[in-house]
Amino acid sequence: MKNKLRGSIYWSLLFLLLPVVLYVSRSNSPRDYTTDAGKNDYKDTIQRKPPSSFPDTITIDFPAAVFYNPDSLQIEKLKVITDTMIFESIMHDCFYQVRHSLIVLKKYYPRIKIIEVTNARYLLFEKAGGEKEYIDLNTKNDPCGIFIFDGQKASLQADMTNIESELGFYFSK
Repeated sequence: MKNKLRGSIYWSLLFLLLPVVLYVSRSNSPRDYTTDAGKNDYKDTIQRKPPSSFPDTITIDFPAAVFYNPDSLQIEKLKVITDTMIFESIMHDCFYQVRHSLIVLKKYYPRIKIIEVTNARYLLFEKAGGEKEYIDLNTKNDPCGIFIFDGQKASLQADMTNIESELGFYFSK
């Protein structure tokens, strides 16, 4: 009985002291919760991709993978509104994702025509039945990307980081 009483006293003390220990350890940790808007000199991350400098339309009526990238003026505008490190990271990601996607397409889908678009704003996909699908690249906030099209179904904006699966699912149906 004495051991049970002693055990319950220890547990009671533990539950009483635990919040105190946590409070003291937390209050002694160096934290700065103050925020100062003028303190952060970094530019904002991309809120909205700058619009294209070109009003042109590219028409696609055959199986294709259409890569879109910013034109030279868009790149300059992106540099202005984006922190340097973030801009370089975005351009680095675009370069390697496009490169990887091109390698996969050429190796496993050589019949798919590759189109690279930089100086156009609109894509017009024409299906075999005559149905048309317009895409305004200004509405796509990613600076780079890919649309895949088989000539029959609606185009698909594919995820370049998962291009193998995206191509397999889209073209197998």
